[in-house]
Amino acid sequence: MRDMRTERVKAARWFALGPSRERRGMAAAEAAAPAVLGLLLGLLALGPALGPGFVLRYDMVFVPDPPLTLPGQGFPRAVPSDLVVALLSRVVPEQVVQKAILLGIFVLAASGAAALVPSGRLGPRLAAAAFYAWNAYLAQRFLLGQWALLLGVAGLPWAVRAAALGGRLRLVAALLPAAVGGFQAMLVSAPAVLATAATARPRGSAPALGPVSSRVRATGEAALILGGLSLPWLVPALLSGATTDPAGVDAFAARADGPFGVLGSLLGLGGIWNAHATVPGQGSWWSGGVRLVLAAVAVWGFVRLRRRDAPPYWTGLAVAAGAGLVIACLGVFAPGLVKALIVEWPGFGPIRDGQLHLAPFALLQAVGLASAVMGPAPAPVAPRPASWITGAVAVVAPVLVLPTFALGAFGRLAAVDYPDEWRRVQAIVNADPAPGALLSLPWGAHRAFRWNGGRVILDPATKAFARRVIWNDELLVGLPGGGRIRVAAEDPLVVRAATVLRGRPEGRAAALARLGVRYVLEHPGENVFAGGVTVFHGRELRLVRLDPPS
Repeated sequence: MRDMRTERVKAARWFALGPSRERRGMAAAEAAAPAVLGLLLGLLALGPALGPGFVLRYDMVFVPDPPLTLPGQGFPRAVPSDLVVALLSRVVPEQVVQKAILLGIFVLAASGAAALVPSGRLGPRLAAAAFYAWNAYLAQRFLLGQWALLLGVAGLPWAVRAAALGGRLRLVAALLPAAVGGFQAMLVSAPAVLATAATARPRGSAPALGPVSSRVRATGEAALILGGLSLPWLVPALLSGATTDPAGVDAFAARADGPFGVLGSLLGLGGIWNAHATVPGQGSWWSGGVRLVLAAVAVWGFVRLRRRDAPPYWTGLAVAAGAGLVIACLGVFAPGLVKALIVEWPGFGPIRDGQLHLAPFALLQAVGLASAVMGPAPAPVAPRPASWITGAVAVVAPVLVLPTFALGAFGRLAAVDYPDEWRRVQAIVNADPAPGALLSLPWGAHRAFRWNGGRVILDPATKAFARRVIWNDELLVGLPGGGRIRVAAEDPLVVRAATVLRGRPEGRAAALARLGVRYVLEHPGENVFAGGVTVFHGRELRLVRLDPPS
């Protein structure tokens, strides 16, 4: 009899534990679902770009065997992102590093947006994940090749969450993606983090301090953390002597990419200054109209959160999103003010590209869309079928609005490999222990190689060599109505090199050598450089070594 009772007790325990384990398994699956959705969206967006080779487009330049180099002269835009890539490439192949970073952006963005949703239901969390990992802002910045910026954008939800919860180590960890991305990534993260820290009392703060004192303390700690993580690029920037041309305000101002003007484009998270960074069909009435409708629903949903049970980050994110939208409009509606600020202090230069600052507004819309999916009251334990349908529509809506972001934006992103000549020239230059810079010709910032399908990219020479590379960082930006704006170079050494190149051809080699140039790299058949010793000559590249100055 006792044995029978024992068996019944064991059976009861087993049946009691069974559902509990099942629930735990389902909870783990639901927790991982946003990250899995982000991975699937990344696979869909990149498509052919995940094949063998490097994805090269505008600022997205990865090179084979990247050197471990410290920041050179000029504004350190690729610090410390290039160094981190070089370190990772010592362990994992460079192509794998790039693919992992690009996919990681989607995973981090989707999972972070879902983590901010104040609901335990999966539908709203997936809606936020899908919207934040697939929108016009992310697509345009991706097609501009700004992967380092997007690391900060992807980590922004985690940084906002950390600032709301409190805890120094939590905030440091959440800001690591932005710290790796560098100045632009930290630029979009700082306003949201500081505003959240200033308006949300961190959990675990000392009651004796009072709400105001605890917020001041939290804001100060957040500012110190942001400043400390920014030192790798902030110190070189302050020492670079780089200048900012006010003409960049007109060149980089937001532009209409649809039928509803500049403001309508910005509200729909578009409006980037480069027309070649828009996805196919983005300017249609369908795409622009639905994006505006989604934006209206999302903003309404976010405001609705305030009336329910506002999460601690609500005010901070609202302030950061509003400020970002205002900055995005300044270059269009008040360009004189921005130019005056830049003339007063070149440090105001980052606000030239106003559309860049829409990242917090994109996050606000993602959370607001999730709020709209939640329903009018605290969610029941078992959602109604209608709520599942609403959630499913909200998940697929971003993809349906911008379907041509898929498959590498219909061929705009693809994987290619460098011709062998690039590796041979890289080996020659990097094996030379003699000091001196490398001058890259033709004298322009961007290239369009046949082997890259004619896609425009930043000169790969800027990343490939373990020595200072002098390249023309002057930009020519086309205007919608025709004409071009010239944005002056920022690097003082570039200005001096440009003066030499405008001089007499027979004296260029000696003059460049006096500037500290050791090598000149050019493309044969364009402007043949006279002087020096040709150490490599191929179909793609010609490398010239200059004699040291006498």
